[in-house]
Amino acid sequence: MAKVIGSVVATQKDPSLVGRKLMIVQPINADEQPTRSQEVAADMVGAGIGERVLLVRGAGARHATVNDVQKDVNDCSIVGIIDSIDV
Repeated sequence: MAKVIGSVVATQKDPSLVGRKLMIVQPINADEQPTRSQEVAADMVGAGIGERVLLVRGAGARHATVNDVQKDVNDCSIVGIIDSIDV
């Protein structure tokens, strides 16, 4: 899980990232406390700043790709927007 805290604009980037919104995310635990360093994630679901989101990394992030790019450099994707957390 993570909280979206900002966005990144990169006019020059790998072709597999063209057309993707890049968001700065802060990984959080169930108590919404930061757990690691901030990172950049490709947004697949239209998340906005301040929203809590679901992240996938590695092969899962590359499989979240919605286009037919063969070489995908993405290693972190936002794949869901969290409505509530029950602990």
